Amino acid sequence: MFAKFDHTDYPPKQNILIWDGQCGFCNFWKTRWEEKTKGKISFKTYQEFAENFPDIPLKEFKKASRLIETDGKVYSGPDSAYRSLWHAGTKSYHKFYSSNSLFRKLSDHAYNHIAKNRSFYFSLTKLLFGKDPLKFKHYWIIYLLLIFLVINLL
Repeated sequence: MFAKFDHTDYPPKQNILIWDGQCGFCNFWKTRWEEKTKGKISFKTYQEFAENFPDIPLKEFKKASRLIETDGKVYSGPDSAYRSLWHAGTKSYHKFYSSNSLFRKLSDHAYNHIAKNRSFYFSLTKLLFGKDPLKFKHYWIIYLLLIFLVINLL
C-alpha cells in the first residue's frame, strides 16, 4: 500500500501532479486530467521531478501519484486524482474522500489494486474507452447491450 504524506517542506511554485512516466495507464489518465485542469496543475513524472521533494521517499513516488500544492499540502493516490478534479471544478469526489472513511478505504484499495496491475487496467481502459484519452469512445455501452441481448436470447 502507498504511504500518505500530509505536507512537504519543499512546496512548488505551481500545483504539480507527479506520476509514473513509464506507465501507459498513468499516461492515458494524466493526459485526460491535464485536459480537464486546463493549466491549473503542472504534470511532471517522478523520474524527472521527485528529487525536488527530498522529504518524500522515491519508493513512494513509484507506488502512487502525488498532487503537491503551492502551500506544501500533499494528496496521494486516489485523492491526487480527486483533488486534481477539484481544481477542474468537480469538487464532490475529493470532498467525499475527505469525509467518508468507507469511500476512502475503497478508493485506496482500488487504487492499490490498479497500481499493482497497471498493464491489465490499461488494456481494459483502451477496450472500454478507446486509445485516445481526449476522444473517449464509449465501447462499454456496446458491450453492455451485447450482454443484455445474449441474456435475453437465452
